[in-house]
Amino acid sequence: MESFPSIRMRRNRNNDWSRRLVAENRLSADDFIWPVFVREQPGEEEIVSLPGQLRVGLDRLIEHVGQAVELGIPAVALFPVIDPEKKDADGSEATNPDNLICRAARELKRAFPELGLIGDVALDPYTTHGQDGILRNGYVVNDESVSRLSEQAIILAEAGFDVVAPSDMMDGRIGAIRSALEEKELVNTRILSYAVKYASGFYGPFRQALGNVLSGDKKSYQMDSANSDEALREVALDLNEGADMVMVKPGLPYLDVIHRVKSEFKVPTFAYQVSGEYSMLMAAIQNGWLDANVVIEESLMSFKRAGCDGILTYFALDMARRLRDGESQNI
Repeated sequence: MESFPSIRMRRNRNNDWSRRLVAENRLSADDFIWPVFVREQPGEEEIVSLPGQLRVGLDRLIEHVGQAVELGIPAVALFPVIDPEKKDADGSEATNPDNLICRAARELKRAFPELGLIGDVALDPYTTHGQDGILRNGYVVNDESVSRLSEQAIILAEAGFDVVAPSDMMDGRIGAIRSALEEKELVNTRILSYAVKYASGFYGPFRQALGNVLSGDKKSYQMDSANSDEALREVALDLNEGADMVMVKPGLPYLDVIHRVKSEFKVPTFAYQVSGEYSMLMAAIQNGWLDANVVIEESLMSFKRAGCDGILTYFALDMARRLRDGESQNI
């Protein structure tokens, strides 16, 4: 095997043109899904725990999401900020076909029919206890929750969501949702399964953004951070039940899991760069400890390197603008 000085690995790193020519991975606007928080009240307000992100009323939603459309971002994921008086123990507002998120979807589909809309299937925005399913005697019951989640998925699809995204981690919910969609002849509605969702400490800013107060924890149904073999079993089950795409959440702490999933199954694989990941980077950027022009792109590139086909990220607009304006470090 040849070695130094015949082989000098730095040769191809010497110029911008050659670095671009041999780059193994690239980012584009096509890689991003932008999370959008929708609220009942008109206007908009900044989310303290997610600097630069907003809660947006229906009166501003078209303008707000229009930024993503102009930048060529293919899809947005909508999350509802539900008024406390509409929450109850069983999350019944989740299955109201005229609830906030369904009205938002109808408005966006009228304005941007070609934009992909992804709807979160989980009860936590709608429950007083903040759990993703129905609570009985302090325990989140599985089968009753799955029934409610299937109803929720149907109203989301009927409202115009192209993709329903179960993020709850109940057993068997993908198969139940797929059967319900088929029964309603919603055969082209895709399921993006949060197949590998860990019981993580990185979700705090997201819960604050939605105004959720969590009673207890979610360890009885979301995954243990110590496990990755289990992640492969979860993905295999969801694919067999009818998932079209799979998600790993959180992102950066679980790049190894993303790589294993993509290598094993070779299916559309996504990651959610969650609120805690975003907020940590933003705190360091705002304090001048990190350079935003470098670390945002570097963090997103790590997902591509691990095998992601798409990234759900609060940095979507910022990175898409950099790519459009030629400010990327890798183009």
